[in-house]
Amino acid sequence: MLPYAPSSVAVARQRLSADLSNAGLLATAVDDVVLIMSELLSNALRHAHPLPSGQLKVAWLCSDTQVEVAVSDGGAYTEPRAGRPTLSSLGGRGLGIVEYLAERWGVRHEEETTTVWAVVPASWPARNAHHELSETPVLREVG
Repeated sequence: MLPYAPSSVAVARQRLSADLSNAGLLATAVDDVVLIMSELLSNALRHAHPLPSGQLKVAWLCSDTQVEVAVSDGGAYTEPRAGRPTLSSLGGRGLGIVEYLAERWGVRHEEETTTVWAVVPASWPARNAHHELSETPVLREVG
């Protein structure tokens, strides 16, 4: 759980980047996953309400073949969707970036919580010689 504040984006980026790098994910994939999570978290801060606790939830799940990132908030008046901004638009590109980089993404609604998630294919070259590192998917949560 993170505060509903812009500073949470930097905190989540640092933790996710360190976790994925330490796990051996290719640097280019780390960059893509971190960018996606930043966009999801920034969108939650800009367009949605905090969870009833006044916070946001950021989590990621790593498996042998993919990384899923998810940001949960208290919902918004509109459904998250990729926009098609004009060249002169100052914003509206976040979910377009997510759509481009992710294998798939979507939105889940559960009671007072909206979760926007994205899945990115993963390559773990450091795990090739260490099979014990890749036996079980690992869920991480910032907090």
